[in-house]
Amino acid sequence: MKEYLKKNGIRLLIILLVVVVIAAVSAQMLSGGAGFLTNAILAVREPISKAATAAGELLDGIYGYVFDYEQLQAELEATRIELAEAQEQVREGREAVEENKRLKTLLGFAEDNPDFVMEQARIVSWSPNNWSSSFDISKGSDDGLEVGDAVITEYGALVGVITELGSTTATVGTVIDVNTSIGALVGSNGAAAMLVGDYSLMRDGQARVTWLTEGAQLFRDDEILTSGSGGNIPSGLVIGTITSIQTEAAGQTEYGIITPSADLDSLVQVFIITDFGGTAQTQPETGTEQPEQSEAPAESAAPSSPAATGG
Repeated sequence: MKEYLKKNGIRLLIILLVVVVIAAVSAQMLSGGAGFLTNAILAVREPISKAATAAGELLDGIYGYVFDYEQLQAELEATRIELAEAQEQVREGREAVEENKRLKTLLGFAEDNPDFVMEQARIVSWSPNNWSSSFDISKGSDDGLEVGDAVITEYGALVGVITELGSTTATVGTVIDVNTSIGALVGSNGAAAMLVGDYSLMRDGQARVTWLTEGAQLFRDDEILTSGSGGNIPSGLVIGTITSIQTEAAGQTEYGIITPSADLDSLVQVFIITDFGGTAQTQPETGTEQPEQSEAPAESAAPSSPAATGG
């Protein structure tokens, strides 16, 4: 017994104390009074309850903030979409106004050239390389286009000719492209010549007029028109104006440097002449006077031209 008490005395004492406390609390509760332990529990429960309430309110606030933030984000995204749509409508409206102006101008050109059959097209993309001046358009053989067809602005200024053709798209080589070779008429006397592309001039947005009829002279500000000698391009379309006159290296032959009448950098829409007859009567561009045009003289034989030619 002594050995047992020695080993388990403390444990028995703790058990006894627990039993006494439980009995005391039970008796106190049965008698209707609140003992020390009960008071302690009540004292601890109140701050815990307050803390739980505060935590709940905090969680409610966080949830409300997150909900409001997500709602605000959704409203902001909706506003961005509406703004983008409004901007697109404004852009489309502006483009429609500009297109309407071009079509009205083209109508005047078409009235002066009733035998011209034309197809309008939008520029899809420009050639990305630096050794050509060409772009793709939104029409092709399905729309009646053919290689060699003349491409003009709404004023009737020559932009270039179709050089490649697909069923729904086509490639246009401009008048300054290195492969360009178009029969031309120079000045008021209509001397026959050739418009040819030149790589160094192309980078400056220009081309050259050369191979003039023997005895013909070039003058600065001479207007260059298409001759129609190749059969694919009507005669009388404005190509550009001579801005300077140069001499070949041998020092005996002159050639002219021309600046196109068509503003190639601002093109968004072009018009393709798919059929025609006679000589073109071009419209003056805004702010310019329409030059007097005399009846084109009989054309001289022009040199043969490479692919992507017309005139």
